[in-house]
Amino acid sequence: MPIVTPAFRIFIVEDNEWYGQLLAYRLNQNPDYTVTRFASAQECLSQLAQKPDLISLDYGLPDMAGDEVFRRIKVQLPDVAVVVISAQEDVRTAISLLRQGAYDYLVKDEDTPDRLWHVAGNVQRQVTLRRENEQLRQQLGQATDPRRTLLGCSPQMQQLQGLIEKAARTNISVSLTGETGTGKELVAKAIHALSEQRTGAFVAVNVAAIPRELLESELFGHEKGAFTGAVSRRVGRFEEAHQGTLFLDEIADLDFSLQSKLLRALQEREVYRVGGNSAIRFDARLIVATHHDLAERVRQGAFREDLFYRLLGLPIALPPLRERGDDVLLLAKAFLRDFATRNNLAVHSFSPAACLKLQQYAFPGNVRELKAVVELGAVLAEGDTVEPVDLQLRPTSPAASPETAAPLRAQVASIVQRCLDANQGNILQAAAQLCIGKSTLYRMLQNKEVYIK
Repeated sequence: MPIVTPAFRIFIVEDNEWYGQLLAYRLNQNPDYTVTRFASAQECLSQLAQKPDLISLDYGLPDMAGDEVFRRIKVQLPDVAVVVISAQEDVRTAISLLRQGAYDYLVKDEDTPDRLWHVAGNVQRQVTLRRENEQLRQQLGQATDPRRTLLGCSPQMQQLQGLIEKAARTNISVSLTGETGTGKELVAKAIHALSEQRTGAFVAVNVAAIPRELLESELFGHEKGAFTGAVSRRVGRFEEAHQGTLFLDEIADLDFSLQSKLLRALQEREVYRVGGNSAIRFDARLIVATHHDLAERVRQGAFREDLFYRLLGLPIALPPLRERGDDVLLLAKAFLRDFATRNNLAVHSFSPAACLKLQQYAFPGNVRELKAVVELGAVLAEGDTVEPVDLQLRPTSPAASPETAAPLRAQVASIVQRCLDANQGNILQAAAQLCIGKSTLYRMLQNKEVYIK
């Protein structure tokens, strides 16, 4: 589900009609704002159910004292930003209101509309960040739904979610294919957690990471004294996965001599420990994964054909990150917030140019590479925003193309123009796809950087 940013709602409470219109006119210059004026305290209080994000409050209203209006607002909406505007500069009152939680205290003069505009911009950024955090937490989800760990709203990810659900309905073997870093183990865990085997153990074995001479013992276990160093009995991974799920990663790297033993174990649903004579029954769902073309390995004679068909089961291909569109931004924001929270960092967002840089990069290392890039970017960032210079991406070609050699501002305008054209000039749709505010597009149109054709 994509992140949706609602309109930024502002209440202006001002009994002077001319001054209220002046403030509203200044704020309405930002098309992202929804501004409502009220002439009295009672009118405002009766509409607090609309949950404004910012309230500009005249301290000298005729129907209620300013401090009482402020108190009632904060009782109903403790998180709303309230800017108190007073005709007189009263330091003691200002300090008292700020201590009670007022966002700012302004004195009416010719600069007040511009100062309120500046305050509204700061509040909007804070509110947008809070909303994105809440929506990302929802998309990351509760532990009760493991599918939520697989962030993404692209068609490819929606199709993947459907296959995960189908796999979980039975105990069919599942073969996962995909480039390194696409999240094959996460998919395996999601299938396990949604299936009837979820009450059992999820046992993962990286076949390529275990020396060939130790792998048989790792999978099937061994008896005491079976070989030098076997000082006690060891239970194998097949036994550990009984009534659960066994995940064999990088299955294409399994030594040819062990493939026949694995085939027999799967056919007979039993294993023999190394050095043992007793068959040990097991009942486990099998999920295998590889970044190789297993069928090609069969044609090369490096993988048994009968084992290939035994493992195939339900084949699921994981899409590379470069084919998932705006999922890269959704994942990047989730990684950034998680890393910043765990490390007490102030950085919380990407600049529009940084977002475009992420979208333009192919990420040969997929999600794993994106996570590493984002975490390093959070460390390198000077302020609260990750900029393009903070994103350390590997060069994708020896020489830059004309497009990448162009000034960044021209690149941004080119990408925005293509997005506008693709959406037939619909500013709301284009802004949502680019993950930028409508006001940014309006400003680019005003500066004639882009055009609606």
